Amino acid sequence: MTDDTDLETIRTIIDAAKVAILTTTSDEGELHSRPLAVLSDKFEGSLWFFTADPSPKSRDIAINPEVNVAYADGKGYLSVAGTASIERNQTRIDQLWNPMVEAWFENGKDDPSVALLRVDARSAEYWSVDKPGVVRAFQIAKALVTKTPPDLGENRTVAL
Repeated sequence: MTDDTDLETIRTIIDAAKVAILTTTSDEGELHSRPLAVLSDKFEGSLWFFTADPSPKSRDIAINPEVNVAYADGKGYLSVAGTASIERNQTRIDQLWNPMVEAWFENGKDDPSVALLRVDARSAEYWSVDKPGVVRAFQIAKALVTKTPPDLGENRTVAL
């Protein structure tokens, strides 16, 4: 895995986001992106989401498990490439279950369609915006005058 600073930045962006965007590839080769609720779970190399199975998402993953998960909040952006799988681990479902998830499944945790989507991360690229809004505006204005890219924060690609 990557160094602690990169890992902490990745965790901070994930924790701040409420929604992630999962992109899968259909059997016709078309990209499909859809929102997923971010779960409270410390990132250690795998991302976890609740999903219904069967679903178009789970069919895409069965055909091609290579996916991308994107996160954004006001202070950072993250793109994670990895391999997805659908799991029905009841212990993990119990651990991650929360009242918001209940709204999506008629019979709660006992709903036969409840499954977990696991993404084992291979690499991540993040953009950490570490400057206040007024400084970012100044950097953009300066870039327009000097014809140089604005310094808005850090951009790194890391292997996971």
